[in-house]
Amino acid sequence: MTSSQLVAVGLVCLALGQPAALAQGTLLSGSVENHNALPKLIRQEPKYDFDDPDVKRPVQKVYATKTVYKPIIQRVYVQDNRTYWQKHPKVRATALGAGVGTAAGAVTGLVSGRGVVRGGLIGAGTGAGVGLVRSSETMKRHPIVRDVASGTLVGLGLSAAATRGKKRLWQGTGVGAAVGLGYGLLKNGLR
Repeated sequence: MTSSQLVAVGLVCLALGQPAALAQGTLLSGSVENHNALPKLIRQEPKYDFDDPDVKRPVQKVYATKTVYKPIIQRVYVQDNRTYWQKHPKVRATALGAGVGTAAGAVTGLVSGRGVVRGGLIGAGTGAGVGLVRSSETMKRHPIVRDVASGTLVGLGLSAAATRGKKRLWQGTGVGAAVGLGYGLLKNGLR
């Protein structure tokens, strides 16, 4: 798109009452996106010259053929309507992982006879760690390593909830790492 087309698309988006974030997305991608999770435009102040802050005079319209040498500042106020879980995806992943881990650890403690509460607490910590590993942006770029780390944590948590000895603990950790590696290679490595 040429610069005049981008300006035209931006003006159309702002004229339609779209939030500034949607207008920016429209300018960058060339299509109108409509998401309720994006911030909503509350108020927009007119543009002012940067050099003389005491004089509040609006700047004339800028067309594609005119060169502007002064920086122009425009204040845009937005309202963020996202929920807490949408704003904090790591907290969400940790909470979900802790919930699933609590259930798995409690069942493992019950079956092994080592205690439901003990197994639930160990499972909650392990599940929170797995949730953080699975939601990590770095680990998303390395899916096999992510699967190995998740398998290692799950094996460690289940063996810790089921046994009290260190030997079985490390054996369970090794089995979990092997299962995670196998899953990661089957899922991502054999393309």
